[in-house]
Amino acid sequence: MTHPHDRLVIGVDAGGTTTIAWIGELGDEISDTPLGKGRAGPGNPRSVGFAAATQAITAAIRSAFEDADLTAGPVASLCLCVAGAGRSEEQQQLRVCAESQGLADSVTVTDDAEPILAAATSDSTGIALISGTGSLALGRSIDGRVDRMGGWGHLFGDEGSGYSISIAGLRAAVRAADGRADQTLLLNGFMERFNISTPAGFIESVYGAALSREQLAACCGVVFEAARNDDVAQQILDAAGTELSEMVTTLARKLGFAAAEFRLGVAGGVLLNQPALRADVIGKIGIRPECVVDVPCPVAGACIIASRSMFTN
Repeated sequence: MTHPHDRLVIGVDAGGTTTIAWIGELGDEISDTPLGKGRAGPGNPRSVGFAAATQAITAAIRSAFEDADLTAGPVASLCLCVAGAGRSEEQQQLRVCAESQGLADSVTVTDDAEPILAAATSDSTGIALISGTGSLALGRSIDGRVDRMGGWGHLFGDEGSGYSISIAGLRAAVRAADGRADQTLLLNGFMERFNISTPAGFIESVYGAALSREQLAACCGVVFEAARNDDVAQQILDAAGTELSEMVTTLARKLGFAAAEFRLGVAGGVLLNQPALRADVIGKIGIRPECVVDVPCPVAGACIIASRSMFTN
């Protein structure tokens, strides 16, 4: 006996701020108008813990069923693309949880870069570059080798990300306040952002409020705004563009890509919402891609992976 949902797939993009779920038809490659869309809170297990992440994923899927006016039930295939789940141990834990809940006949779990490749290419061959709260690049060669650059987290990685840009801007601002560095519009910009009247207020606004990584990353707009008329801010963005382009260049060399041999999928709020940085990154890549594809909805790539898995497993 067939289940009424045996021709459906679910794609989930679980990030540090939001978890999004789409329900689509088996065999559909990509669509901006899925049968249903759902949304919930943060789903990165490294940021909010495994229990909260799985609750967000389940809530987003339930919301997608409601949006599609469908009764919730197991579908043919589910793909969970989860930030903070780059290791096999984390992916296995999420897979077991999804299977125990009977969400789908087939469950695939990947990190948050795989859906970018799926959405930007016809065979997931190429390179995906993400710059949002964090940053990383992932690539798959023509012969199937997979490698990644970055993604080391905010303590000693995430170069070129919103978090990294914000922290660099704050450092420049307080150094200017001390008189240890050149004066910069960043000082007043961040004071306005935190609604403080003196630089001393940064301590309470940042440390006292225990701002999350995502909240700090959201402050990067101060740097982009100041860079229009401020050399210090522009230097920070130049450095960010160099870091991101080096990820792609190094990865392209390691995977054996020559110029015009690979597609580059670009995602993340920083790269997609800041065209000047995007152009700077692409212009600095040492091995130029065949084309660059913006991927504003990685969850569509998750649906593609879910659908393709039914024909490859």
